[in-house]
Amino acid sequence: MREIKFSQDEKDRIVAKIKRYFDDELGQEIGNFEAEFLIDFFAQEIGPSFYNSGLHDAHALFTEKSEEIGYLVQELEQAVD
Repeated sequence: MREIKFSQDEKDRIVAKIKRYFDDELGQEIGNFEAEFLIDFFAQEIGPSFYNSGLHDAHALFTEKSEEIGYLVQELEQAVD
């Protein structure tokens, strides 16, 4: 798996969400540095689980669509006399 990297714009938006969560839910203020540290921690420690879940979902969708294509191909078969 490749390293998860965010653009600066993405990181800024995520930092704002983390800071808002800490303030709203925990009644604590954290700075940008701490929020960015949390992003990096979660990306490294939890990211692979989300990545694997996404791969599983993609595989299931691919399998489903492949079966649909198989049925469509069967419908194209012509009767042999």
